[in-house]
Amino acid sequence: MTTTRATAIGFTAVLMWSLLALFTIGSAPVPPFLLNALTFGIGGTLGLIWTLRNGMDRLRGIPWRVYAFGIIGLFGYHALYFTAFRVAPSAETGLMAYLWPLFIVLFASLLPGERLRPMVLIGALLAFAGAAIIVLGRDAGGSATPLGLALGFLCAITWAGYSTLSRRLGDIPTESVTIYCLGTAILSAFVHPLVEETVWPATTTGWLSIAALGIGPVGAAFFTWDIGMKKGDIQLLGVASYAAPLLSTLALVLAGISPASWTILAAAILITAGAALAARASAKG
Repeated sequence: MTTTRATAIGFTAVLMWSLLALFTIGSAPVPPFLLNALTFGIGGTLGLIWTLRNGMDRLRGIPWRVYAFGIIGLFGYHALYFTAFRVAPSAETGLMAYLWPLFIVLFASLLPGERLRPMVLIGALLAFAGAAIIVLGRDAGGSATPLGLALGFLCAITWAGYSTLSRRLGDIPTESVTIYCLGTAILSAFVHPLVEETVWPATTTGWLSIAALGIGPVGAAFFTWDIGMKKGDIQLLGVASYAAPLLSTLALVLAGISPASWTILAAAILITAGAALAARASAKG
């Protein structure tokens, strides 16, 4: 598989994550960890079907440390993310969590055979500015706290670390993500009754939203992201990931949930410019 193709496959995860907010809103009033258990359960089950078609022998010989790494990465990120917004449901918390694409660019430069390309870093900073316009422009209905900001920061570090270190597991087949998802579902199901009440979807739309989450943003996205991280241009994918908050906002606008505004246009220009700079630098690099 070529680097270009793997990068393109990885970017489909960003496209799917842009629908995360829309489907999450549609799944209300299901609490976070129950939602996690249901959606990762769906994603893991679909991954298991795919793995069975490819042959279960693909999972043989994989060290338990690799599975622990994947489960901790997926579950840890979501646990920190949910907790951060419970403690401080603010725009500042969201912006702190959106540092992860920038951290991917920085962390990737530490990998063997990689280096920090200045234009990619500039592109990442431009894209981050675009994401900041969107996130800070939202009415988050809360206020930032030191704990919330710290959890948001840890959230960003966790996902960037998981994504970047996946590169070091290039010989591990992507089918292993099936175990990551199922393990995350089991852990979420265990944590759910300890921290929240059970509330099921009240409408057909709620159940359909949960199914859509499990198939896409909390399912196939992690498999395609794994391919991108292991075989694609990791720094370019890091910058391109800033398209997620922009596309997410556009999806909410089209659904009539959020109003259109000039901030969306400004963010689009910055994010597009940042991604273009990164792509150009990657093409030369």
